[in-house]
Amino acid sequence: MVPLLLVLLLALILFGAGFAVKILWWIAIAVLVVWLLGFVMRSTHAGGGRGRWYRW
Repeated sequence: MVPLLLVLLLALILFGAGFAVKILWWIAIAVLVVWLLGFVMRSTHAGGGRGRWYRW
């Protein structure tokens, strides 16, 4: 009975980790898209140069 519970617990942990990793991949893709759009849509300075769209 204990090995069966351990296998079920392991399956539950791996399923939860897989779901969390999938969500993290979607978040990473969304951040990458926003980052790339920032390069395309960044504003120009008064001197004609292109500035950074982020503050740091």
